[in-house]
Amino acid sequence: MNQTELLEEVLILARQAGCAIMGIYEKDFNVEYKADESPVTDADLAAHKVIANGLAHLTPDIPVLSEESADISWDIRQTWTRYWLVDPIDGTKEFIKKNGEFTVNIALIEHGKPILAVVDAPALGVSYLAAEAIGAFKDKGDERIELKVTTKPNKGLIRVVGSRSHPSPDLAEFVKRFDEIEMVSKGSSLKLCLVAEGSADIYPRLGPTCEWDTGAGHAIAEIAGAKVTKLDGSPLVYNTKDEYLNPYFIVSAVEE
Repeated sequence: MNQTELLEEVLILARQAGCAIMGIYEKDFNVEYKADESPVTDADLAAHKVIANGLAHLTPDIPVLSEESADISWDIRQTWTRYWLVDPIDGTKEFIKKNGEFTVNIALIEHGKPILAVVDAPALGVSYLAAEAIGAFKDKGDERIELKVTTKPNKGLIRVVGSRSHPSPDLAEFVKRFDEIEMVSKGSSLKLCLVAEGSADIYPRLGPTCEWDTGAGHAIAEIAGAKVTKLDGSPLVYNTKDEYLNPYFIVSAVEE
């Protein structure tokens, strides 16, 4: 299966997971808390089941790492050269608040780099999809637009994406380097997609994230033409260590 066909199949799968999520979103739902106090809902588990089953059928030879099935030992994971990285619902806090800013994230990682991905926002009726061989796109169901980042000079007004649920004092310090800023608040991996589509110029993530939170949005932003780097300018990479926590990183369409 080539990248074009695979990307379309993953888009269908993400939207099927989105339908399962919306069936629960529109009702009262159960919220439980993991050991790290992060919330998990019936919808996370329902979406995980749809995606895990779908990927097992679609690409039975490629392993799957999902937030809801993350207890895979490093001994096993370090042998992977390709795998699916999945967050059935990114932005569970946004889901619980019912503000619509949550996403289904599915990314194909190859040698530590996300090369194909879908970010679906079921409550907003919009999907982002990208593959290295094809490009990055925003799909509203009846319209598909190619995303191509235009970098801008580091002067004048810079639109900075911040987290709706996780404001950070480090961010206030970071933005002092710009003459003038406009803060753009958004939940979940939609923050990376805002840079990809040109609705924001930079997303400095100076707070904790896990690899499944970022893999899909990373692919969308980078394939669209944004830079995704650690604070020292080196690439953000995946599956290189025992733990799942990312270092701080920056998604940027601003010239250095």
